[in-house]
Amino acid sequence: MNLQQLRYINEVARQGLNVSVAAEALFTSQPGVSKQIRLLEDELGIEIFRRQGKRLVAITEPGRHVLAIAARMLGDLDNLRQVGAEFGNEATGNLCIATTHTQARYVLPRVIHDFIARYPLVQLSLQQGNPRQVCERVLAGEADLAIATESIGDYPELVSLPCYEWNRCVIAPLHHPILDVQPLSLEEIARWPIVTYDSAFTGRSQINRAFQNLGLEPRVVLTAVDSDVIKTYVKMGLGIGIIARMAYDVETDSGIGMLDAAHLFDASVTHLGIRRKAWLRGYLYDFIEGFAPHLTRKVVDLAMSGEGSQYAI
Repeated sequence: MNLQQLRYINEVARQGLNVSVAAEALFTSQPGVSKQIRLLEDELGIEIFRRQGKRLVAITEPGRHVLAIAARMLGDLDNLRQVGAEFGNEATGNLCIATTHTQARYVLPRVIHDFIARYPLVQLSLQQGNPRQVCERVLAGEADLAIATESIGDYPELVSLPCYEWNRCVIAPLHHPILDVQPLSLEEIARWPIVTYDSAFTGRSQINRAFQNLGLEPRVVLTAVDSDVIKTYVKMGLGIGIIARMAYDVETDSGIGMLDAAHLFDASVTHLGIRRKAWLRGYLYDFIEGFAPHLTRKVVDLAMSGEGSQYAI
């Protein structure tokens, strides 16, 4: 048994049992991956994967236990490397943040600016995706930290830390009749075609629930994953928009008016996601606290140890 074999079975499982894709991700050959999996199964005396011919079709019950142990061992190996890096040179390294467009575009710029000023030798990268994608990247070891509003709590392998609450606003072209409505109501919003977020993004579930509770069926004519795209189509007159309040700026969003809609929708909470038992570099603690000041090193360590789960925002 060796670490290479554990990496192979872990990657095959991550790639949906597609050995060819796993081999490409591992920069090796498909026959080599298949051979090493067979050798590991022979040594353990079990089948990790169920087969039909040469194709892998399922993970066996003992295979699930093996994969869980392999994931922990590979995670610990990463932690060993991180310990060496931490104490070898505390001010250099790499930090990868997986997040959604709204966070990357409207919330993170100030945090990243301050972080780079403090840690100029740390190579920082952003990976954007939908909430599930950013969680999967952290679990796969491709990113150190996930930042999103949805999905993080759905992954027990991630420690989920609440960062801040936010709500929504309604935007429309200047001189649109809805901008004169006081007070703004869901009934009034439902009168107009709507452009808003895709169902996987940015608290869309709270939007849907608010209308459903009143028996309203809003006419959503376009959905997008990007607040800037939504604003573009609102400017064109396609409909009114429902976006995160943080995504509207009166100075830069010329041609668009805004009404606060916090009284109409439940607040959403943006969370951080960290892989359980991960070793955290000192500069990652600082990045987290720069993003959410209440998440001090002590608070994060308590959460990582399983001794704390609820924190005031």
